[in-house]
Amino acid sequence: MEHVPALDEDLKKTLGPATAKVLAEQLGLHTALDLLHHYPRRYAERGELTSLAELSDQIDEHVTVVAQVADARILTFNGGRGKRLEVTITDGSGRLQLVFFGAGVHKPHKDLLPGTRAMFAGKVGMFNRKLQLSHPAYEPLSQDASDRDAATAFANQLIPIYPACAKLESWKIAKCVDAVLPSAQDAVDPLPAALREGRGLVPLTEALSKIHRPGTKADIEDARQRLKWDEAFVLQVALARRRHADSQLPAVPRRPAPGGLLDAFDAKLPFTLTDGQQKVSKEIFDDLATEHPMHRLLQGEVGSGKTMVALRAMLAVVDSGGQAAMLAPTEVLAQQHHRSITEMMGELAEGGMLGGSDQGTKVVLLTGSMGMPARRQALLDLVTGEAGIVIGTHALIEDKVQFHDLGLVVVDEQHRFGVEQRDALRSKGKQPPHLLVMTATPIPRTVAMTVFGDLETSVLDQLPAGRSPIATHVVPSKDKPHFLARAWERVREEVEKGHQAYVVCPRIGDGEDDPKKKATEDDGDKRPPLAVVEIAEQLTRGPLAGMSVEVLHGRMDPADKDDVMRRFAAGEVKVLVATTVIEVGVNVPNSTVMVIMDADRFGVSQLHQLRGRVGRGSAPGLCLLVSEMHEAGPARARLAAVAATLDGFELSRIDLEQRREGDVLGQAQSGVRSSLRMLAVIEDEEVIAEAREEATRVVADDPTLEGLPGLRTALDALLDTEREQYLEKG
Repeated sequence: MEHVPALDEDLKKTLGPATAKVLAEQLGLHTALDLLHHYPRRYAERGELTSLAELSDQIDEHVTVVAQVADARILTFNGGRGKRLEVTITDGSGRLQLVFFGAGVHKPHKDLLPGTRAMFAGKVGMFNRKLQLSHPAYEPLSQDASDRDAATAFANQLIPIYPACAKLESWKIAKCVDAVLPSAQDAVDPLPAALREGRGLVPLTEALSKIHRPGTKADIEDARQRLKWDEAFVLQVALARRRHADSQLPAVPRRPAPGGLLDAFDAKLPFTLTDGQQKVSKEIFDDLATEHPMHRLLQGEVGSGKTMVALRAMLAVVDSGGQAAMLAPTEVLAQQHHRSITEMMGELAEGGMLGGSDQGTKVVLLTGSMGMPARRQALLDLVTGEAGIVIGTHALIEDKVQFHDLGLVVVDEQHRFGVEQRDALRSKGKQPPHLLVMTATPIPRTVAMTVFGDLETSVLDQLPAGRSPIATHVVPSKDKPHFLARAWERVREEVEKGHQAYVVCPRIGDGEDDPKKKATEDDGDKRPPLAVVEIAEQLTRGPLAGMSVEVLHGRMDPADKDDVMRRFAAGEVKVLVATTVIEVGVNVPNSTVMVIMDADRFGVSQLHQLRGRVGRGSAPGLCLLVSEMHEAGPARARLAAVAATLDGFELSRIDLEQRREGDVLGQAQSGVRSSLRMLAVIEDEEVIAEAREEATRVVADDPTLEGLPGLRTALDALLDTEREQYLEKG
């Protein structure tokens, strides 16, 4: 009886060291189980050819195509000393040229006769404006079926096409899978039997067999459904266990005192809160009143009033005798939050000070660049409880910082903080404080359930009254240079009306970030990204001569940065040329126009974030996306999508569809392969939502999963240390 490899057996034993080395190094596959979870990307049917027409989008990528040889001829060059074999293949949708050189021409010339059908794998290149595969690997598909029935069965056979690499073509990977497929019978099924049967899902062993060697398209569908459920369910159980563990922790309930600080603040508000703000505030206040720590994610468009909601939560905690800390990713943003919160609170932010309100509290700022006396005073105010609210950067996390009674931690722009930083701040409470995480990057519901799955989610999707719409246009500076000239005229017009403008560039250009590293920039004739320093100089000498133009970027001295920001907010600086340092939190209602240079170098969500800085007052906003990219290319399609809608959730879906799923689940952050091989976070919304419900139910009944050993094994495989840390970033 032939050897059936164990699932955790190293592939060297089954496939030999050379093949195992390529699988490990190129595709990250080390064991039989890894290989069983390396699913086909698609399936080619022998009777229905793969489309060659789509290859123009895949230049420089490794592809596998199934096609028929139309003609093959040997050409000579160098006075007959050199030989080149040119083979043209077709699939009815298009034609593709294959080329072989030198001594390597004879075997393919013999194998690839006109009429031969074969699989071809290679890297798509361009020569003389024609697509070609140079020296592709090929596998003829035999056609010696003796009778019509066999021929029909052959024509309808599904050929799995695997994600492959230059050193190992798809059909070779298929042979490797054949060698380990018998071990699929030992795979431990993570799904509880009741769940599997209730949803009509096939057993795991059957799913693995059908995904790799399907007899029909229905087999593929059955297998996909089942394997998607595995991925969604195991991940959601990991998150449900984290939520369950958090819900067991004790916390001090924080309820606002009637007639206290929160009531006094609400009474002096010059406007009414939106319905969305009131609804989200109620969810937060209900959480704060419980004996377990709140873990809530607050998502809201730029300008939807998240800071107001967070401030009211902080005031409620101060009312109950506790303290609240707000953690911001940059000094500029921490200073901005401190300024806007003290302005909103007025005399209520001057508790214990002359002229301050009796009901008030002290609001302090703590950043790394503060002078020693101010810093010492802030630390003293925190440890005595004099300061009810502190706003700061990473400086808040240092050992020296002690609180009298920390009741709430608000984290702004969550994705910029790691788990260690969040936990370090939370550990400063006598008991675990409540946690509110805010993000202005809209996240589709399923991604929130997957990436931030240990947090309850609140969404602010209404803009406060008085916010103006923002018009967005693409400026094709290469095709239509006069459009760019008109963009600078528009900036001048807005400034002459008394408004202000932002110009955003991808690079600083202060000498330290010079892209002279040819290795990274040498991708065709792509020029280096435009820089703040250079563009500011061009503008002051050219189209914006005579206007007060200043620069702002992350490498400036913090005092200089704050000075520029303060003068821009006061209206003294008319045009601010900046990097994405302005992306979060800079609030200047008088700025109405933003020009984003090299806009194609920013992500969709980031462009949406940036444009949210204009149109924050009563005058309408204008955002101009300047790009040299070709009109028909994918970069311009992205910009057109941003120009077409102001709906951040719609844009975040587009952003996600254009990135790999692995990026979403922190593949980059954790350094391990994404656990999602079958599940698509956007398309499989229903599966994820249902898996979350099932996971919550399973964990509530059996938190340690004592009765579900298969599920525990799958969890252990998913949650290696690095991935565990990533999930904790929640």
